[in-house]
Amino acid sequence: MRPVGFTACLVSAALLAAPVGCARKSPSPRSAGSVVVFAAASLRPLFTQIGQRFKADHPGDGADFEFAGSSELATQLTQGAPADVFASADTAQMDTVATAGLLDGDPAGFASNTLVIVTAPGNPKKTASFADLAGPGRAVVICQPPVPCGSATRRIEDDTGVHLTPVSEELSVTDVLDKVTTGQADAGLVYVSDAKSAGDKVASVDFPEAASAVNTHPIAVLKHAPHPAAARRFVELVMSGPGQQALARAGFAKP
Repeated sequence: MRPVGFTACLVSAALLAAPVGCARKSPSPRSAGSVVVFAAASLRPLFTQIGQRFKADHPGDGADFEFAGSSELATQLTQGAPADVFASADTAQMDTVATAGLLDGDPAGFASNTLVIVTAPGNPKKTASFADLAGPGRAVVICQPPVPCGSATRRIEDDTGVHLTPVSEELSVTDVLDKVTTGQADAGLVYVSDAKSAGDKVASVDFPEAASAVNTHPIAVLKHAPHPAAARRFVELVMSGPGQQALARAGFAKP
């Protein structure tokens, strides 16, 4: 069995009513009248920027964000968490929310993302390929299977026949990135946009097998959105020319 990072405790807390040893996650503070956007962790830098543009374009509106792994957010939504907009890192988690009857209209694909290997600056262990991650002497971190970056990793493993033995599996791609940037892992699999946001804190290694596991990011207004009109305006901004330009600058590709 693959070892799982401590953050998996949060899943147990959500599903098993916070067993002993797990801290219950506190909701992010909300601003009165603001659109609440549940967004994949990989979208944090970009959506924070888009949220500032949204407020500037619509002075009467605002945006509060809940960033986490898409599977965790989908679980919260299906268990009744209130929100206006859901932006997932893959279509599978959006389908989960759609199947629960929680969407107001069809989701729209607004970007896509591809996995890349990140290592410490300078790539001290000379990782050059996906197969290198399965070699001896490397502490590798990946996402958990339900998380979009984890499901993409599994597809690559199945396609290549190269199966990894990670030291931990995390609940979000940003947790994987943090393990690498803090020196707790030699390498990790994250999205191109995450590697770009990390700047010189990591070295990036592209690998051709990633092309078989590209994830599309969909966004949708939720059926019981407290602020449906503002929620639609937020989605429109993400899909607009300025929104798409911001996505491209952040390392996202077209859907």
